[in-house]
Amino acid sequence: MNEVTPQDAQSKVKNGALLIDVREANEYAEVHAQDAQLMPLSEFAQQYSELPKDKELIVICRSGARSAQAAQHLLDNGYSNVSNLKGGTMAWQEAGLPTEGESA
Repeated sequence: MNEVTPQDAQSKVKNGALLIDVREANEYAEVHAQDAQLMPLSEFAQQYSELPKDKELIVICRSGARSAQAAQHLLDNGYSNVSNLKGGTMAWQEAGLPTEGESA
């Protein structure tokens, strides 16, 4: 599975990739990477088919574990251009990249 750094992910999002946050809604509300779309892992199996197959997808969670599961699910179900954000939202924040939410 392809892994990207927060900096690479931000660059890819600026160029049209989608950033999918698979944490739960309360975690997302607290803080999330700018431009991340919420699709909680608890609902992911029911909702993932709404994601476009013709765009690059970057999956993010808190630290990279849940997003790796979600990214693998996408790869197993016919998606090819999928990456896991290494280190998750914590790495995104540590890199000083823009965040949104209650504690941003």
